[in-house]
Amino acid sequence: MSDIHSQVAASAEIRARIDTTTPHSARFWNYFVGGKDNYEVDREIGDQIKEIFPGLVDVAVTSRLFLGRAVRHLVREEGIRQFLDIGTGLPTADNTHEVAQREAPDARIVYVDNDPIVLTHAGALLTSTPEGRTTYLDADLYAPDTVLEAAAGTLDFSQPIALIILNTLGHVADYDQARDLVRSLVAGLPSGSHLVISDSTATSEGMIAASNAYNASGATPYYVRSVEEIAGFFDGLDLVAPGVTQVPSWRPDPGTGPADASVDAYCGVARKP
Repeated sequence: MSDIHSQVAASAEIRARIDTTTPHSARFWNYFVGGKDNYEVDREIGDQIKEIFPGLVDVAVTSRLFLGRAVRHLVREEGIRQFLDIGTGLPTADNTHEVAQREAPDARIVYVDNDPIVLTHAGALLTSTPEGRTTYLDADLYAPDTVLEAAAGTLDFSQPIALIILNTLGHVADYDQARDLVRSLVAGLPSGSHLVISDSTATSEGMIAASNAYNASGATPYYVRSVEEIAGFFDGLDLVAPGVTQVPSWRPDPGTGPADASVDAYCGVARKP
């Protein structure tokens, strides 16, 4: 089969995996941050949840802003030039590679997701400065060794790497399993690497109700956790100040204040000794 025919067949196979009859987390989140890559079923559950708990929109927006701040910090202050972003989601504005390469054109980024929706949009992610490199892996968080092995085709594992897992670990139902997955990934990274995590938290009745409504919709469940459980992902690592905190409070940009800080999502950045 020719390359073009192989590409067409692969594209058809990916499209066949897309279910437009039930809500989808990447499309749902895309709707909340103002994207256009979503379907009516995603917007319907999104609107229902906004009625239950409008604050979830703030979680989506502030989490995206945290990504930018964390990446800029890692490039400017920690000298990081390599990023492994697991649970990529759908591309919007200021994706990891855009922020990183704006600061350091030679930055290398590997995106990881195994979702057909995200895979169909991989072309929008596979852009890079001439000096750097951006690639996409169709791989699974539940296979950390496979992820690390594949990422080594782009990233230099003798140099520090930033592992980014945003709003993804909540999909792992068992907390101990989620911690083990994070440990396995971090164990494969060199000293001086960093871990960046944010996730929604069970810190209000509204967020818990929103999570229950979303899980009842037929979408892949997302389990909100306690702040202590989020902090547990960083065990054995050196937390960067201000530690594990509400997403808007992590090194806020000038002009933002305490009024912006109350969301049901916590985050942290930590260095591997």
